[in-house]
Amino acid sequence: MKAKHVGIIVKKEFRGLLNERTILLAILLQLFIALFSSFLMVGLTSMYDPSSLSTYSRFRYNIAYTGNDSGLNDYLIRSRDFRVYSMNLSPAVAALQERKLAAVIYVPDITPDAKDPVKITLYTLQNDLQGTIVNVKLKDIFLKYEKDLRYVRKARITEEPIPLTLPASGSGGDFYEFVYGLLIPLLVFMPAIIASALVIDLITEEYQHETLETLISTPVTFSEMVWGKVLACELLIPVQAGAWLLLLILNGISIANVPLIFLQVIAASFLPIAIGAIFALHYRERTAAQFIFSTTLVVAIMFVLALPANPLNLVTRLAVGTAGAEQWLVLAGVIAIGLLLSVILNRYAERTGREHHTG
Repeated sequence: MKAKHVGIIVKKEFRGLLNERTILLAILLQLFIALFSSFLMVGLTSMYDPSSLSTYSRFRYNIAYTGNDSGLNDYLIRSRDFRVYSMNLSPAVAALQERKLAAVIYVPDITPDAKDPVKITLYTLQNDLQGTIVNVKLKDIFLKYEKDLRYVRKARITEEPIPLTLPASGSGGDFYEFVYGLLIPLLVFMPAIIASALVIDLITEEYQHETLETLISTPVTFSEMVWGKVLACELLIPVQAGAWLLLLILNGISIANVPLIFLQVIAASFLPIAIGAIFALHYRERTAAQFIFSTTLVVAIMFVLALPANPLNLVTRLAVGTAGAEQWLVLAGVIAIGLLLSVILNRYAERTGREHHTG
């Protein structure tokens, strides 16, 4: 195998990438995600944690207060998040159903120092994003009122409770979960999925367009042709991943160990590309190869994610600067699998090439 011939194929495939509209659209989509990561963080975190939107909401919601004035009403009136209206329960619930109110609070006629518990009933709209935000904001007020009730009723405590000292939770938890746990692994490994699908197209199109015989009639061997296409797809990985990480940094997101992230991503990305090339050589038809490869890839990703030290978790830990010596063990394992796939791909390509020459 001559490096010069492989380089010729690589240049040829790079020139042809401009005609691959699907690949270009996928790259543009990733570019959009990287450019507007701060904006998308608000929308995507709300999908798995709608209560996070309460941090960004500055709207004053109309709520109704019904029942006994036990002190809770004072907290609601002083809150900047609500406009409180004193109403009877029936018309208040009717107004809630018409969406004229965001919530209705009913407090029974029980004094704070009474022996019976104070059972507050909250009426909100089901399956509604606004209802989720209102619930979160009301929860803080209810906790303050609960603290007052405990103070009023503390004389009932006959034994000294055990004090618990809990560490203060840091701010911006949702932001860091989204950026470091989802966004960075998604952006750096998405090019690998695109490149592995691309290598299938590049190989199978030689069969479908009937250009394979013309190609192998040149000094370029069949194996060199295959490896040229594989390397062209592999070279897309550091280019795309580097662009996405740079855009994230420009968005004000601090990323540690960028060179090590590159090393892990490049090594791990070769695995799906090599598997895609093997499937393309075996099936020689785009639809069948893509379907089998996609199914295999989904199963493989589910298996890999079940492992505690998988490349995606490792990239997250590298980005926040908490990865230990296990990163080198993972890298060694990935490289070993990559070498095995390289041997399989090379032998399969050589055998396929001999079949074409003898045929």
